[in-house]
Amino acid sequence: MKIISPCISICKTDPVTGFCYGCARTNEEKRRWKKENTAIDWKKSNLKEIAQRMKGWQLETFEESYNYKLKNGISLFKKNLLEKE
Repeated sequence: MKIISPCISICKTDPVTGFCYGCARTNEEKRRWKKENTAIDWKKSNLKEIAQRMKGWQLETFEESYNYKLKNGISLFKKNLLEKE
């Protein structure tokens, strides 16, 4: 079973919190997601953890884009960027 990365292509880190504006992960969490041997249970847990870090429009935007990515293989944000090119 594969867990899709929570990256929604908004890759900027808040200098105060250390969390990505798009997915609310730390840089270390991003690195861990890319490792082949990272456990699926850790990824599932991390998805829950990052959702708890978000609220309001950030959470709504993340959920909309991530759900789109799960269904279509590309984040909604990235899709919109590609359409502008």
